[in-house]
Amino acid sequence: VAQKCGLCFQPPSIILIYRDSSQGKTRQRIMPVRNFSKFSDCSRAAEQLKNNPRHKAYLEGVSQRQLQKLYSLLRGHLEGQSLAESLEKFRQEETIDPEEDMNKLDDKELAKRKSIMDELFEKNRKKKDDPDFVYNVEVEFPLDEQLESCTWDIESDEEV
Repeated sequence: VAQKCGLCFQPPSIILIYRDSSQGKTRQRIMPVRNFSKFSDCSRAAEQLKNNPRHKAYLEGVSQRQLQKLYSLLRGHLEGQSLAESLEKFRQEETIDPEEDMNKLDDKELAKRKSIMDELFEKNRKKKDDPDFVYNVEVEFPLDEQLESCTWDIESDEEV
């Protein structure tokens, strides 16, 4: 069971701290990063590592986005950025702007935005097992402004 996942810059490697349930011990696994440069695709590298037969069982509890973030930090390091700069750049890439028109994005960028929204939804979702879960929540919204009527919601006797 994965507990922590981190990055070592020298030599480039991803470090996983996991709990070995068969022996009840906490162990560390170092996975060297090979053939990765500042021009490499972080999502492809993360996918290859996650699907690697040698590491697949250990990385089951680590999300693809977390591995992608580690590779992004490594790429920033290879480009000469500080850790703070790399983290800020990654945060900007992974933040969704509510004013952005997603109709203008290409398929790859749209899929990236959707995965970010899905992960955020899952993180904030209340499950039945949560201690503060309430089944039927009813909320009254204050009427600060006068409601405007719309023509489409007015019932009429006329057939269209």
